[in-house]
Amino acid sequence: MQIRKWDMAQLSFEGTQAGNPFVDVTVDALARCGGRTVEVPGFYDGNGVYRVRILPDFCGRWQVTLKSNDPLLDGQTAEFDCIAAADGVHGPVQVADEYHFAYADGTPYYECGTTCYVWNHQEPALREKTLATLKDAPFNKMRMCVFPKHYRYNANEPAFFPFEGNLKDGFDFTRFNPACWAQLDRCVTQLMDLGIEADIILFHPYDRWGFAHMDRETEDLYLRYCVARLSGYRNVWWSFANEFDFMRDKNMTDWDHYGPYVQRLDPVGHLRGIHNGRIYYDHTKPWVTHCSIQSHDFLQIPVWHERYHKPICIDECCYEGNIPNTWGNITAREMVHRFWESLAYGAYCGHGETYLNDRDELWWSKGGELVGQSPERLKFFLKIFSEMPGDYVPLRPGVVRPCIGSPSRQYLYYAGPSQSVGAEFSLPEQEQYQADIIDTWEMTVTPVPGVFSGNFLVPMPQKPYLAVRLRRVEA
Repeated sequence: MQIRKWDMAQLSFEGTQAGNPFVDVTVDALARCGGRTVEVPGFYDGNGVYRVRILPDFCGRWQVTLKSNDPLLDGQTAEFDCIAAADGVHGPVQVADEYHFAYADGTPYYECGTTCYVWNHQEPALREKTLATLKDAPFNKMRMCVFPKHYRYNANEPAFFPFEGNLKDGFDFTRFNPACWAQLDRCVTQLMDLGIEADIILFHPYDRWGFAHMDRETEDLYLRYCVARLSGYRNVWWSFANEFDFMRDKNMTDWDHYGPYVQRLDPVGHLRGIHNGRIYYDHTKPWVTHCSIQSHDFLQIPVWHERYHKPICIDECCYEGNIPNTWGNITAREMVHRFWESLAYGAYCGHGETYLNDRDELWWSKGGELVGQSPERLKFFLKIFSEMPGDYVPLRPGVVRPCIGSPSRQYLYYAGPSQSVGAEFSLPEQEQYQADIIDTWEMTVTPVPGVFSGNFLVPMPQKPYLAVRLRRVEA
């Protein structure tokens, strides 16, 4: 069997069906290649089938040996050859430094995310509509839940649940429902095929089925199954909660347990974050790879960088829409502004859309179609963003508005809602720059005549939501 680098190698084995294999049978694999050994958790997928999913990151012959308390499984072996990655496949996203992400091969990853909490729990036609929308959208990360959601505009009962059972008869938290997990597999795979990261939300408080109130033993069983099932995908991130502090049955000790527990289990080391409601988690803790934050106070971004020294994703800054809730009725112009402002402070921003319709199909929860005006402009934003050098840093040289730059190469200044006559810069006399005026709403780039160096003012039309880009030219 040949598997391309950073594609999943799924190995299947037959074992016992007696009793409850989900809890009675343990199965792990030792995967060896290139003089190193990786331990990979396996899982039961029903009908006597056990699987191990490996994400190979090294070309060569991989040899796999099972460890299990089931004699039918213990000691079974398999092999596969890992060959070069396919064109355009760069591996899982990792932290590059305190400001940036990059794929495993070093290619910069310019994050531009959206939220569709439970699109994976909707009917097939709606899921297909969501995927069709994403094909033409700018987003390269999707926040989505394992568990279904009970909340306003989201009251439909899903077809499948992660555990066997239903709301009327109750759930057996010791038996997973392979059909539900297979649907999640398909959704993660479909996002991967579109080049979109799946930010998997492991827990959330919006629940009527009891999934937010499981005990520690059940939660550990669930987390292990998640890691065994999903860690073999290159596009997975772990988000330990949506609004962790709103889950009243859990305390900080619980969250401090979940993070290191998943970190130990995950052979790939996928990114790990935890999203807040009103209380921020301590992102300095070693298991946290990046800050996942709900806020629209972007003046705090420099404070968070100083405190955490990790990349910052403002995964929820409010949503473009028209619902009565204040978090879901900002304008498209405001949404676009928040993306540019967060970038200029050295952070990433997240999108969501909450426009009412008679089907209760709001993008932020169920997916479907985007109807707002921000996605088109965020596509323009991502184009400009991805043209920045991958080593840019936020700069605060005493100016009111934020600015990022790769010193002596390129700078991006964002004027925001102000109507300035110009942007002031102080750069070395020996360096010369060309300037562009970027209209973030009209999506235009207008070159400014002349070449600039030293202390200078780039003239700007007195219009809000403009940015100035400087790119160095040879003298």
